[in-house]
Amino acid sequence: MTDVRPIEKPPRGRPRGFEATAAVEAATRLFWAEGYEATSVDDLCKTMQMPRATLYSAFGGKERLFLAAIDHYATTRLAPLAAALGPKGSLVQDLTAFFDQVVVLATQDAANPGCLISCVLSDAAGANPLFRAELDRRYAGMEHKIAARLRLTGEALPAPPEVLAVLLASVARGLTLRARSGATAANLRPVAAAAARVYVQPAGV
Repeated sequence: MTDVRPIEKPPRGRPRGFEATAAVEAATRLFWAEGYEATSVDDLCKTMQMPRATLYSAFGGKERLFLAAIDHYATTRLAPLAAALGPKGSLVQDLTAFFDQVVVLATQDAANPGCLISCVLSDAAGANPLFRAELDRRYAGMEHKIAARLRLTGEALPAPPEVLAVLLASVARGLTLRARSGATAANLRPVAAAAARVYVQPAGV
């Protein structure tokens, strides 16, 4: 007698061939281009090519999908910034490379200028405690990486590494905001190069 096994059905509401990474990438680009509030669930369904039931089943709704997009963005876009901090050269050289990567990230895609975290998540945070906590976590994570690089230098610094890291990270965020408003890479690179030098000069120099 032949062993007949029931045909396995895909999860309800999820189409055959569903690929979560591609779907989150599509959502990431839409949130990045349009902002959180302006992006509707219908827009997301169309862009991700899935019915509403699938979106809720797979991601739990727009808010949770946005957080998934933030995580995807950090994983796929921010590694070059952390890598640029080295240490590979002098502190000024590594910070120059870091700020150059910030400019690249913020300007290389004309349809998605700026930064999903600094521009979109910060705008969406408002009174949303979940988004505010996520924004604080992301900001603190980058500041921690910069502070770690500053501690490795043998040079005198004008402020404690933890303080200087917040300042440098704030400059990086400002660059992405200017890119969001239309500034080009050519506009921003001189500013980025100056930031790498000005903020790490020893006191009295």
